[in-house]
Amino acid sequence: MTRSAPVLTIDGPSGSGKGTIARRLAEALGWHLLDSGALYRLVGLAAERQGKTGAPEADIAAIAAGMEIRFLTDEQGEEQILLDGEDVTTEVRTEECGRLASRVALLGLVRQALQSVQQSFRKPPGLVADGRDMGTQVFPDADLKVFLTASAGERAKRRYKQLKDKGIGVSLAALSRDIEDRDRRDSERSLAPLRPADDARVLDSSKLTIDEVTRTVLEWVREKHATN
Repeated sequence: MTRSAPVLTIDGPSGSGKGTIARRLAEALGWHLLDSGALYRLVGLAAERQGKTGAPEADIAAIAAGMEIRFLTDEQGEEQILLDGEDVTTEVRTEECGRLASRVALLGLVRQALQSVQQSFRKPPGLVADGRDMGTQVFPDADLKVFLTASAGERAKRRYKQLKDKGIGVSLAALSRDIEDRDRRDSERSLAPLRPADDARVLDSSKLTIDEVTRTVLEWVREKHATN
């Protein structure tokens, strides 16, 4: 893999806040942003729409390779995700789509199809890559790797508020169970299990604000650059 630009990876479990933090960091640094989790959600969504959630692995990988995806920012500064020209931002962020993503992420051919897509985001002046295996699998030579986590209870509360703010009805108890199940499934899978990279800096955000987490990681970036 060609080192064409520096990379900051933000990995962690569902609801840890890594997506929000990654967007803040990319904006602060003036770098590109890769939301790898959204890619898997889009594969799951596209497969479901085509009635192929139970299709052979090669068919799901072909769907992954053939998607037309655009990550945009709307007039309010919020994320906007287009799949084959259609705005699917709200649908992609549902819990059901998250479950679909967790299933397709187990498929080796799908991960291979998406890896080259992910690595193509590495362009000057730099890249902030948000996901679950950015530091362990996709960008193992990243300049700085952060593993962002929080307690399951805190992550469920955050997700509950996020969905309620978007007008999506959901049960807090059901969210807690789903997060715990997904944590177990993601950490126990044989292919690219969820875990910090050996050289990652682990940050527990349970009792930290978004601004505090952002400032901490930016300080780590500055420290890294000062020693290079």
